[in-house]
Amino acid sequence: MDRRRVEAELRGRSLDVFLYVIRAGRPVGVRDVQRGLGLSSPSVAHHHLEKLHSLGVLQKDDKGSYTASEKVDISVLQSFILVGGKLLPRMAFYAALFTTFTTLYLATHLTSPDPYVIALGASSSAATLYEAVRTWRKKPW
Repeated sequence: MDRRRVEAELRGRSLDVFLYVIRAGRPVGVRDVQRGLGLSSPSVAHHHLEKLHSLGVLQKDDKGSYTASEKVDISVLQSFILVGGKLLPRMAFYAALFTTFTTLYLATHLTSPDPYVIALGASSSAATLYEAVRTWRKKPW
């Protein structure tokens, strides 16, 4: 699988189809994709599924169902992680981590909090939250 070719071809409706197959988490057929994405006909869904299959990002079984390949390295999706069928920015987890630790620190050190710890925690939370929102706004779908 040529990474540059995949990244060039994986745009627009083809990317929508690929993401649908990933989110499904199970083998999907042409009709599933057509109905799930509201495509005009099964032939449109079949075209995109076959295009993705020829790129090597989807695998096709004996029954004609498609699943995502095990190893797909697509730079447009590197900033996201699949959680419960949803693609979320990776930075959102770091933002949650820093915010949680800062809040726990404040809750356990109410009488004499260290201003440096608070400043570090708050700035880390703010920076990672900013990056998570920025990544979410640039999402390719």
